[in-house]
Amino acid sequence: MLAYFDRLAIAFHRHCEVKAFAAIARQSLIKVKITSIVKEVFLQLMSLNMSRLLSSRFLSIIFGLIITTTLSLYSLPALAATGLTNGLLAPCPSSPNCVVSQDGDAEHMVEPISYQGDRQEVKEALLKVLSVVPRTEVIENSDNYIRTESTSRIFKFVDDAEFYFPEEESVIQVRSASRVGESDLGVNRRRIEQIRLALADLLGN
Repeated sequence: MLAYFDRLAIAFHRHCEVKAFAAIARQSLIKVKITSIVKEVFLQLMSLNMSRLLSSRFLSIIFGLIITTTLSLYSLPALAATGLTNGLLAPCPSSPNCVVSQDGDAEHMVEPISYQGDRQEVKEALLKVLSVVPRTEVIENSDNYIRTESTSRIFKFVDDAEFYFPEEESVIQVRSASRVGESDLGVNRRRIEQIRLALADLLGN
């Protein structure tokens, strides 16, 4: 059994992190370059005749660019919307870095996880699967709801995943979303699909 979970953990490492790392590294390199350019422009401005610049609109435009770029690069991420409302998981935002199995549009929709058997046994099996997902921690665990946080290795970006067990259905409604950014290159969708396959394998379905 231990060897099985070791193989499963390796699979998650390969499929959930490797592709996303390359994209995150490229985005971070772009941010560093933009920051360097803005800094250079600011230093050039300081070396010019400030009395002449103050009489023009040029200075206000440049400082507006500096402020806007700085805020966009270093603004603090907010906690993503999570939890249940009248038996429904939160809808996805317009950005593509989210999937949901309830009331999702074509871009964000993912199938719920179907199962057979006792709900509590399936929930315990799901917790075993989640325990081997790399850098993932179970944050909430109630009778019919589980929420996890998955943190990327290098930049510590957080994805929230949710699993809801409706009482009258043999399915697990799911949602997985990144807290920041725009595209996740499909990481949240792949994570849900790999959890689906691992759970089915563990349950023998």
